[in-house]
Amino acid sequence: MNASNSTGLSIAVVLGGTNVPLPSDQNLDGFTANGTDTVFTVPVTGTYLITYRVNPTVAVLMASQVLRNGTAIPGSMLSPIASATSYEATVITPLTAGDTLSLQLFGVVAAVALQSGAGASLTVVRLA
Repeated sequence: MNASNSTGLSIAVVLGGTNVPLPSDQNLDGFTANGTDTVFTVPVTGTYLITYRVNPTVAVLMASQVLRNGTAIPGSMLSPIASATSYEATVITPLTAGDTLSLQLFGVVAAVALQSGAGASLTVVRLA
């Protein structure tokens, strides 16, 4: 599964977290997206490689993570000590059919503008 946001969208990030809409270039391969393209449902139980990238237009001091059923996946959280223009992580984790995944920004109250073309992406690949 791959989904991205290439529109240059501005996201209102809140301290507790805001899911990133990923409506662009979707190749869902059995995954399903909710109506706002912020939550993706896993179709098959297995071990998955999950990679994400977020590129704001200006450096921002915030954090990012992937949530499984509303809880952060260990190893997916990136919380830099200084403002950054790129947030990315890769993890391998077991997922169960019906689990939900979302890419989230948190830890700041700000309007975060994503780069056009390569603003954000989430890739999920079943390994076994």
